[in-house]
Amino acid sequence: MIKLKIKSGDTVRVIAGEHKGEEGKVLKVDREKNKAIVEGVNMVSKHQKPSAQSPQGGIVKKEAPLHISNLSLIDPKSKEATRVGYEVRDGKKVRVSKKSNEVI
Repeated sequence: MIKLKIKSGDTVRVIAGEHKGEEGKVLKVDREKNKAIVEGVNMVSKHQKPSAQSPQGGIVKKEAPLHISNLSLIDPKSKEATRVGYEVRDGKKVRVSKKSNEVI
């Protein structure tokens, strides 16, 4: 399993595929499959049987996972897409923006 540079709660931009240019917050990261679910991006219609949680059932819109390679982290300060590096600062390993050299 490789180390992923995107975590839950990060704001990302889709850089490739059908949803290129869209932005959203990462809800969940699946490290096994190298995929992430981004809020409001890659919406699919799912047919759901009636159950205890949803007694009505019907067609539900939900986010489908996107591959990590199609996502780019957005620097919180400059609001631009950036690559991520790691540095040790004050004895702690931190994520660093390659564009602004700021701690993310």
